[in-house]
Amino acid sequence: MITANYPRQFRDTTPLYMQVARKLMQDLRDGRYQADQALPAERLLSEQLDISRVTARKAIDQLVEQGLVVRKRGSGNYVAPRIEQPLAQLSGFSEQLQQSGYRAGSTWLRRAMSSASGDEQQALGLAPGARVARLERLRLADDVVMAYEVTALPSTVLSRPDAVGGSLYEYLSRKGRQPVRALQKIRAMNACADIAARLEVPVGRAVLFVTRTGFDAAGVAVELTHSWCRSDHYDLVAEMHRAA
Repeated sequence: MITANYPRQFRDTTPLYMQVARKLMQDLRDGRYQADQALPAERLLSEQLDISRVTARKAIDQLVEQGLVVRKRGSGNYVAPRIEQPLAQLSGFSEQLQQSGYRAGSTWLRRAMSSASGDEQQALGLAPGARVARLERLRLADDVVMAYEVTALPSTVLSRPDAVGGSLYEYLSRKGRQPVRALQKIRAMNACADIAARLEVPVGRAVLFVTRTGFDAAGVAVELTHSWCRSDHYDLVAEMHRAA
């Protein structure tokens, strides 16, 4: 119940639905609601706050637009999943989700062999004309799109792209080629129309663009992955120490 935390009369001059939305956002930040937990129904929220259902709906719409809440047709409004990724830890997407208590999933867009691009040749140490397995997919947490990912691997590492069904790192581990070290670059960018459509966000929304080159135990580059991650679902955490 949240009735006691909301005044019946809001005193600032911003629209009432924005005031309610801000308080709900604060509740999310304070951990009052957990990932996948249902928010109060619009009818209940309107009764608790003595506001109209239209106002309650518009407030929740604000959270949906910002990716903080997922609206499930016929079921209700649920707190969207959020991943806290330690930058010092090398792990695959599926491992990250399992550690965070979410259910990992993928929607495959493409699995095929093709000629390596110039960037792929350079990052993976390949000769001109070399072939790579290219994996393109949407990464999901509890059925919510979290990232769009394109991975290239040398054909000597993965000769049959369709052999990867779920976790890529799990597959590479079985083959003895799992990355044990990686170089990762992260920058912010605005989503173009294509990326926005895949991530289900508005065009121009800020996303995290992550490039990772993974190396196996022998120091051989085995993976080049480009990921476009929803910034409203990711927290990147780095522990730092001051030199003595």
